[in-house]
Amino acid sequence: MFSTNLKNKAIDVVNISDLATPFLAFSINLAPYGGRPNSVDARDGVVAGALDGPVKTDPGSVAFFSSNGQLLSRVTVGPQPDMVTFTPDGNKVLVAHEGEPSDDYTVDPEGSISIIDVSGGAASVTPANVRSADFRAFNRDNIDPRIRVFGPRATVPQDLEPEYIAVSPDSKTAYVSLQEANAIAVVDIDTATVTRLIALGFKDHLLPGNGLDASDRDGGVNIRNWPLLGMYQPDAIAAYEVGGKRYLVTVNEGDSRAYAGYNEETRVASLKLDPAAFPEADLLKLPNALGRLRVTKANGDANGDGLYEKIYVFGARSFSIWSDQGTPVFDSGDQLEQITAAAYPDTFNSDHRTNLSAEARSPNKGPEPEGLAVGHVGGRWYAFICFERIGGVIIYDITDPAQPRFVQYLNNRNFYLSPKSGTAGDLGPEIVRFVKEQDSPNGKPLLLVANEVSGTVSIYQVQ
Repeated sequence: MFSTNLKNKAIDVVNISDLATPFLAFSINLAPYGGRPNSVDARDGVVAGALDGPVKTDPGSVAFFSSNGQLLSRVTVGPQPDMVTFTPDGNKVLVAHEGEPSDDYTVDPEGSISIIDVSGGAASVTPANVRSADFRAFNRDNIDPRIRVFGPRATVPQDLEPEYIAVSPDSKTAYVSLQEANAIAVVDIDTATVTRLIALGFKDHLLPGNGLDASDRDGGVNIRNWPLLGMYQPDAIAAYEVGGKRYLVTVNEGDSRAYAGYNEETRVASLKLDPAAFPEADLLKLPNALGRLRVTKANGDANGDGLYEKIYVFGARSFSIWSDQGTPVFDSGDQLEQITAAAYPDTFNSDHRTNLSAEARSPNKGPEPEGLAVGHVGGRWYAFICFERIGGVIIYDITDPAQPRFVQYLNNRNFYLSPKSGTAGDLGPEIVRFVKEQDSPNGKPLLLVANEVSGTVSIYQVQ
């Protein structure tokens, strides 16, 4: 098992041949190769690590190692390589370059996706093997207006920030989440071309089953409908095929641009609401209603008169299933908050760095569905989703994409011990990986969960 170690600028190599007693075999020191590690993937004895440049806005790199830690090759890629993955056929490595701006917003790199040909062996990779799928064919006039392009002075290529990549089973197409833009990019891998941008639209939180808990001052769990539009803004994305059709699964975490040079965040209490659209504005702005909810200033004032006719909130607090053309098939509505509230009513919507912090995240994206893996077990498809804030992994049977079924919620966290003590269990799950039974050391499917705040990795066995 290979995992990034941000503190030590390393890739930790963990021996899990005996699942009862995993141990750190050694670490691959990344300090000689540049900035911090953002992502790692491994296949057939080759380990690929995505590394930032010396400055976040500088070009990054992908370093290839053998499984025993020997450097095989290293190539330059785009700024802030946020996710690296092998294609299912093992012939290419894909890298999502988020290209976030500098904190003062004076430097704003373009986002892109690198496609690295490793079919001739990772040791022979050179710059000639690297191609870039960029967004320069797109401008504000030829994209869906629902795609958020709002950074100061930003072009479309600068504003689109690839976050996570899913690859089709035939290794021909990549689906890339563009979190802040609330969209998905479709990439033809063979030609290294972005062929389409899919706008995901907005979730109506007034519809039945689409409630959310919007306040940490409302006396407890209070999941209800509000006059809000949720921006899906997916982080992780996965692709799977069932019944001869391809589907995309997204976990709708939400994210904002909050920098010294530009900050889109505000609270509803600070928005000037159009009285025609919100005649009850004074009541909505109360702390126990929507007043403390973090929302965007970049959307909602369509006519530019300074009055907001609509309120847009970050993330949808859900997971969704879409057709490969971007048609919505399913959204979990408010199920994720309902399930976590039933499991942990006294610590509902806790933060991941502070215990006894119930409802701390209610005004800001709730449990934050962050990581996602899709796996096939016993003839059925399952989605494994981790929550960055309250913690834990929730499992759904997604064999029928239109009617997923909740299976289980696991949370290996102790809410009553100090996170700083190292005894509070797993905090801040960020990445979840499914291990097929044929690849598992004990012949049974596994789930690997990397927890960013506690610095731990948990190994679960799928029964």
